[in-house]
Amino acid sequence: QVQLVESGGGLVQAGGSLRLSCAASGSAFSINTMGWYRLAPGKQRELVARINSGGSANYADSVKGRFTISRDNARNTVNLLMNSLKPEDTAVYYCNVEYTVVAGMRPSVSWGQGTQVTVSS
Repeated sequence: QVQLVESGGGLVQAGGSLRLSCAASGSAFSINTMGWYRLAPGKQRELVARINSGGSANYADSVKGRFTISRDNARNTVNLLMNSLKPEDTAVYYCNVEYTVVAGMRPSVSWGQGTQVTVSS
């Protein structure tokens, strides 16, 4: 119902910055939370940051003060600005969107295809 297209990511040196973007398209009554998860080799997928339609955001402790999530409700996009990157931030980052197709229905979730972020030391 909702498709996600991610952009950004790449290779950066420690201390550098990257910006991830995710655009949602398709039919939905409402898009609720938008966020980013990451999966590093040998680790479980973890929430990086998410933001609700009102703009309230929460972050993983490991990225607080370094990453900033933002969204544009008119364009259905969510961005993740990552500053002061560390080698331990290396992972595949996935966009995640929770949305409702019809008012009152249980929310659905869509995932992006993932984008690689590699931070060299």
